[in-house]
Amino acid sequence: MQLYKNISGRSGVLGYEIGHGSIKVKFHNGETYLYNTQLPGPTHVDRMQALAARGKGLATYISRTVRDAYAAKL
Repeated sequence: MQLYKNISGRSGVLGYEIGHGSIKVKFHNGETYLYNTQLPGPTHVDRMQALAARGKGLATYISRTVRDAYAAKL
């Protein structure tokens, strides 16, 4: 899992792992969630992967757009 750059310094995201059609996101509270083409869907996963690589906006996107639409809590 890669460390999230956290450019703003305020993100709740600690790390992420990008897979084919999926992204795992680990939060500072220790919880890790899987998002994929099933939930929340390919458009959201593509956007989340881009934000993760950029290091900014991922936690905001999840809280405002994706919310509880995750494939699994790991």
